[in-house]
Amino acid sequence: MPAWLYWATNMGLFDRFKSSTAPMQKGLTAKEWCDRGDALAKSGRDQEALQCFDRALAIDPLYTKAWALKGAALGMLDRHEEALQCFDRALAIDPKDAMVWALKGATLGMLDRHEEALQCLDKVLDLDPRYAKAWNDKGTALVKVDRHEEALQCFDRALAIDARDVDAWSNKGTALEMLDRHEEALQCFDRALAIDPKNTTAQRGKPVAVESIRKTGPKRQ
Repeated sequence: MPAWLYWATNMGLFDRFKSSTAPMQKGLTAKEWCDRGDALAKSGRDQEALQCFDRALAIDPLYTKAWALKGAALGMLDRHEEALQCFDRALAIDPKDAMVWALKGATLGMLDRHEEALQCLDKVLDLDPRYAKAWNDKGTALVKVDRHEEALQCFDRALAIDARDVDAWSNKGTALEMLDRHEEALQCFDRALAIDPKNTTAQRGKPVAVESIRKTGPKRQ
């Protein structure tokens, strides 16, 4: 799953609206069109969902959530530049919406614009310092720009909020492995796999850490 889509689905963006699967009708309110688009997006009918969000915005051009949902649907269609435009429209209306900042940051990450993504994630954390997923994603972005020590601090912040954050454990392991701290990395991958045995980052990282320890020998106390 693309990183930005993980934000959209796991942060409950689509769940802000009560879902409806009834046939399309004329005369719906902006919120009802958003409900309809939400249901379509959840069923993978993203192009149809966009039509619903456009209907909502035709009724209420200042409907922040409709802009955010439209951006998320565009992201699902890999139309990331258009998605960014929607997030910017949403933030122009409500600059304190942490979830939209998070979606914008994740979308920028998909475009390899990691420094800009970091700025968005800093905005998220200014608004909500206990946003564990944002700490994890900031750490991931820092890894992408080779700022591994700073990344570790972010993963630790995420784990202080949620000690069972499997992504924070696995991503922390990856950062530690890149710093040649193989035994610590192995411990993190083991923690991740204890929580979710199917975590692909930990599944890939653990054999690398084990092999690195085999080649270099265990760390002396």
